[in-house]
Amino acid sequence: MTVHQLGAGASSDRATHWHRIDWVKCHREVRRLQARIVKAEQAGKHSKVKSLQWLLTHSFSGKALAVKRVTGNRGKRTPGIDGVIWSTPGAKLRAVSSLNRRGYQPRPLRRIYIPKADGKKMRPLGIPCMIDRAWQALHLLALEPIAETTADPNSYGFRSARSTHDAIGQCFIALGGRACAQWILEADIRSCFDEISHDWLIANIPTDKAILRKWLKAGYLHNRVLHSTDEQ
Repeated sequence: MTVHQLGAGASSDRATHWHRIDWVKCHREVRRLQARIVKAEQAGKHSKVKSLQWLLTHSFSGKALAVKRVTGNRGKRTPGIDGVIWSTPGAKLRAVSSLNRRGYQPRPLRRIYIPKADGKKMRPLGIPCMIDRAWQALHLLALEPIAETTADPNSYGFRSARSTHDAIGQCFIALGGRACAQWILEADIRSCFDEISHDWLIANIPTDKAILRKWLKAGYLHNRVLHSTDEQ
């Protein structure tokens, strides 16, 4: 019997109101699937990892938590190019039902520019539509267990449940002794995320390849002009 046949915790619940969703149950079901993904990844069972990821990204619990995340953060009132935000309970519940893979096509990002810390230069910022943010949050739920399992134990950027204080503590451990290194080197890759290879990402990121390819090629809209994102 395959993982798909077992059901493996994919909830069949369909709430009739946003505020009636059992969030404790949603978190429990997603955590259970994420724990199984970690075990499968550690055992090298990559086909099972993919099956479990499929279950999570098709589950009601995963979709509900993804919508909750993008409607509960600081950017919840900032729309993409379609001008849509999900501010009412009805809109949020309809959003959960709209997360269907068939026919999904991400829209271009809305490009704006914000000042950098020095106040002299501007940093480009791409704002996806709400539906695309929800899709990304949903697939992050399935990708994060693998990333946390395989990542360097002493990396702290963009890591779940890690902070600057954790990095400072590790620096103290690594540098506090008499025989430790005397210098710290800092490096920055210029335009790293702008010029990273799409082919490399598709080949190496363990997520839905078709959707990842669509995100990478979605482009962005600036001053009503559509710009392609074709970096290889």
